[in-house]
Amino acid sequence: MSSSTTAATPMAKQQPRSGPLARTSRSTATRVLAGLLLAGALAYSTWSLEAFLPTGLSPRTTYVSELAAEDQPYGTFFRTLDLIAGLLVLAGALGALLGRTAPLGRAARRGWLPAVGWAGIALFGAATAADSRLPLSCAATADPGCLARERAGAVPWTHSAHAVSSSVAVTGALIGMVLLTFVARRHATAPRLALARTGPVLVVLELLATAWTLASVAAFDAGRGTWGLGIAQRLQLLFIAVWLVVLAWSAVSEARRE
Repeated sequence: MSSSTTAATPMAKQQPRSGPLARTSRSTATRVLAGLLLAGALAYSTWSLEAFLPTGLSPRTTYVSELAAEDQPYGTFFRTLDLIAGLLVLAGALGALLGRTAPLGRAARRGWLPAVGWAGIALFGAATAADSRLPLSCAATADPGCLARERAGAVPWTHSAHAVSSSVAVTGALIGMVLLTFVARRHATAPRLALARTGPVLVVLELLATAWTLASVAAFDAGRGTWGLGIAQRLQLLFIAVWLVVLAWSAVSEARRE
């Protein structure tokens, strides 16, 4: 009798730690993760400040990255915000990958799909931060001299590398958007997550904006105009940012349910 009572005592003492205290800890971690994603989305959207700044670049025809080019008046400002945005999103995604949080619900933690989805978001964050350290040297869509140097290969290696890091960032974002939206729809609890309701629409819009951007880039490279390149890319970035906000809100909703 005494030995069984003694053995049961430690178990009873451990119960509270795996109950409300653990749930509170997970809920707090999920809210922090959501805050990182939300702050990252806001920082990622600061290119919209071009509406209030005399950048001299047309939003209809120029790359967003050209706002942060080394020869632009607000280049340092936009590069700094890109770095902050990338690091915030990276931290949030790594928190979901490595932590004990359940940002889309406990059921959504199982299997490889959530892990690959969060890895895509982490890749997006890391590549966005790298973008800020690999700036364009000039704005080729607005400066014929810059375009000539670019086509002659007379630009710094960081200028050429920027295209690679930007492509990696968008690829990571698409992977995360598609997989985590699918996971949310598959495991959404009542009331349904915002990501499960609006995620599919944002994914479709992102794919369309990406297709438009790629077609515009091809047209520009072929000397056939810009085809609304600036508008297409700004929509592409906007849909990513809105999706991140929806993801953060969904994480907060799940934290409240725990």
